[in-house]
Amino acid sequence: MDRQAAQSGRVQSDGTHEGFLRHANFRWLKIATMISLLAIVSYLIIDVQPRHNGGSWYGYTLGSIGVLMILWLSLLGIRKRRMSRGHWSLKAWTSAHAYLGLSLIVIGTLHTGFQLGWNVHTLAYVLMMIVILSGIWGISVYATVPKIMSANRDQTTEAQMLASLRSIDRQLHDAAQPLDQNHAELVRGSLDQDPFGGGIIRRMTNRYPACKTIAAHEKIMLVTESAPRTRDDPLEKVASLLGRKRAILARTRKHLQLKAMLEIWLHFHVPLTFALIAALIAHIVSVFFYW
Repeated sequence: MDRQAAQSGRVQSDGTHEGFLRHANFRWLKIATMISLLAIVSYLIIDVQPRHNGGSWYGYTLGSIGVLMILWLSLLGIRKRRMSRGHWSLKAWTSAHAYLGLSLIVIGTLHTGFQLGWNVHTLAYVLMMIVILSGIWGISVYATVPKIMSANRDQTTEAQMLASLRSIDRQLHDAAQPLDQNHAELVRGSLDQDPFGGGIIRRMTNRYPACKTIAAHEKIMLVTESAPRTRDDPLEKVASLLGRKRAILARTRKHLQLKAMLEIWLHFHVPLTFALIAALIAHIVSVFFYW
């Protein structure tokens, strides 16, 4: 028991979704702020003729720093596959990823010298900003959703919720045997339907308008409420089981919705990052080809 508690504590203290923004008393926020301020101050005091631009020595310096930071930050996906502690724990790396990524807004913008146009250079800048915005979305999701997910699960796991549904389905199958054909068909519809079907859109919105479990429960409840019945009445028992199944379904569907919210942004963030790297390569090659 103590070993399990210790392992649970390690997972919670190392979890990337809890505490990475506050890691080491906001160490990486302070570092990112210093980098951004240094870039702004140097931009203001360094005289570049005729004006600041990406092709000046200062622009090349900021551009090189930005590219190296982007490449380093993109290694987070590889870093997640390795477990370690200390200064370069996964939490520390994620904190650096978040705050240094935000500092790229300053570095990338100053690199352009506020000169943008319809070209591959601007494309790289726009893609960088989109990647950063998707990262901000991801941070907001990871900062709020896990707590909501934990409260929704109420100390049960996804596997336990699914096991509870299978158990109730078995009880419903047996309890529905004495019912008349119409009511038995309602229960059979609930048992045969995939309660989570409908694709990613339905899971994200958590809307299941054709749920046969809800329909069966409401129709059978109308019958049981119309006249008093004993607790041993088969229809009363089925209504109770359908009510329990409906409650577990609601909790499980909410869990899957929150889980999808944690995962779906990566399907935008990661491909956009690869697109950004490709645009950066084109940007660098074109600069040196013409230079």
